[in-house]
Amino acid sequence: MSDRCIRRVRATPVVVPAKPDSLNSPGIADEDAGFLQKFKLGGYWSDFVHMPKWIIELETGEGAIGIGESYRTVSEAELEPTLAVLLGADPLALNWRDLPIANRRLYDAYESAVLDLAGKYLGVPVYQLLGGKVRDSIECLGWTARRTPADAARKAHEAMEQGHRVFKFKIAESDSPREWCAAIKERCGEGMKVLLDPNQRWGSVKNTLELMRGVDLSVMYGLEDPIERQDYAGFQTLKAELGIPIFIHISLPYLHQGQRVEDILPAIRTNCADGYNFNGPMFAFVELCKVAQWEGKPVWHGSEVDLGILETSYLHACAAAESCTIPSDIFGERVREDDLVRGGVTMENGHAAVPDAPGLGIELDRTALERYRVGATISRDLG
Repeated sequence: MSDRCIRRVRATPVVVPAKPDSLNSPGIADEDAGFLQKFKLGGYWSDFVHMPKWIIELETGEGAIGIGESYRTVSEAELEPTLAVLLGADPLALNWRDLPIANRRLYDAYESAVLDLAGKYLGVPVYQLLGGKVRDSIECLGWTARRTPADAARKAHEAMEQGHRVFKFKIAESDSPREWCAAIKERCGEGMKVLLDPNQRWGSVKNTLELMRGVDLSVMYGLEDPIERQDYAGFQTLKAELGIPIFIHISLPYLHQGQRVEDILPAIRTNCADGYNFNGPMFAFVELCKVAQWEGKPVWHGSEVDLGILETSYLHACAAAESCTIPSDIFGERVREDDLVRGGVTMENGHAAVPDAPGLGIELDRTALERYRVGATISRDLG
């Protein structure tokens, strides 16, 4: 067996809290149990920042280490069956497009770690393994959760001063998009556009049209998933009636919602969206972006407000996808206390540079890993 083969797997649970003033306005909380369960958000929406993630390390016999990061809500019981799957595997001999990891909430962590190793062995950045880069930096959205109108305007203005041109808000049925957009227009003028994401909470076409009544559409960049994602006829109606871009989110880590790569096909057949928010494994993202490119639609990369390893993997994927031209949901470093890496996402004028070093181009910050660790590191070695 080659010394290049994976001899050890380590998984460390971490919790990295949010920075002050990065989520909801004071006094605003989501308590809709169905919504919270659907999006794995805990008892309150803001609980997601207190949910553990797993930092995965794959170490070869030569001591090379590839790193990955899971999505939230993966239990130790769910992690356990995956730990030995890649032991003994040569990272250069694996099928990178289809790794033998069944858990969709863990798949991206292992894909990242494998490609990090492969890139280091081949001496190329991960984006080269994905087909090569088409851009050197990725434009990113400003982001926050639910806000009062005045607070929404303040946060949008902060983002505008940081160089962002699009700001994304989470919004519920009880919020007023008309008041939000009016306050943002008054504070930011023409310098900021707004992307509203109800996460399907507006329910129906009728309700969505009512909530959008009186909204200054000149402020709007678009509307993402106002109604159930599978209501393609409803999306068609909203696209025709509202006269602003309508976007559909296809999130592959949400297999529990039935979301799959092929969900793009009925969206294409019905021409019900003006573009897409995709997130999931790097290879799957690039492939979905190619389909969107054939359709002539733009794309951005979604997230779960993640840490530095996942976000860096997003940069590599976005760099390799021609149709990824909408500002992406890469903003965890503005929301979380720490990203746990050295050389991770750095913003300049609303853009994040894509690392050019071999592999992901980042290193795990072991001091930060220890600071935010919330349990024992689990290790498995090749017998």
